[in-house]
Amino acid sequence: MEITKVIDFVQKQLEGEKTGHDFYHGQRVAHLASQLYLQDNPDAHADSRMVAIIQTAGYLHDTIDEKICADPEQVVEQIKHLLPQAGFSELEVKDILFTIQHMSFSQNIEHHYQLPVSGEYVQDADRIESLGAMGIARAFTYGGAHGNVIYDPKIKPEKLVSHDQYREHIETTINHFYEKLFQLEDLMNTDGGKKEAHKRTDFMRAFVQEFMDEWNV
Repeated sequence: MEITKVIDFVQKQLEGEKTGHDFYHGQRVAHLASQLYLQDNPDAHADSRMVAIIQTAGYLHDTIDEKICADPEQVVEQIKHLLPQAGFSELEVKDILFTIQHMSFSQNIEHHYQLPVSGEYVQDADRIESLGAMGIARAFTYGGAHGNVIYDPKIKPEKLVSHDQYREHIETTINHFYEKLFQLEDLMNTDGGKKEAHKRTDFMRAFVQEFMDEWNV
């Protein structure tokens, strides 16, 4: 399998992206997802196809994200042509596409999608990227890019119950921690994902507590 074809495609698709969903985010997700898989499955090092599937979905996942992609369906069609050229079978293409189309937090607010095993690791890695130091940096980058205020005590966090509410409600960056980021630890699929998410969530909670202490001086 020629993952370099996938990498080249993702670099072109995400060129100029400045909200925390850039190529390097996809690269980190691809690497972290495969690392988690190999940690949980130490006898699977010879399964190069599974690792390639995981890494490919990790690289591709944000190329069809509605937050940054004007026409996700068009990009899906491009991916359908790309993956067989890169050496993936029909079933592998199906698994990769299902994963990247159904793994996002917003897609799973109203209905929980059961992903293939490869997709569970990619989903965990993507959510772990929203935690810890990296998650803090990405949260403020995204909030600033979309004109969100850092914090406003008059705007209370909401319980998210639908995709549309998640996309359209008034949000502050600090509220985003309470509305989404602090919940991700409990949504992890894999043993490796749960351990890393717990560590990063503790770090993030300490940051938010320090922020609130400084705000209330």
